[in-house]
Amino acid sequence: MVCNVGTIDRVIRIVLGLVLISLVFVGPQTPWGWIGVILLATGLVSFCPLYKILGISSCQVSKQQ
Repeated sequence: MVCNVGTIDRVIRIVLGLVLISLVFVGPQTPWGWIGVILLATGLVSFCPLYKILGISSCQVSKQQ
């Protein structure tokens, strides 16, 4: 797996994932928690299968000399 989730995108995914998962336990118990699990997982491994399918990458490309 090649990293296709950048640092800022990764932090946003992890925070939003944790918020959605916590809402299942604290607030209304809706299926949004499952989306939180997906966001948390993709943020932790720095790889998003949907980005791969669409050809998107939020990682910075290092310049080769």
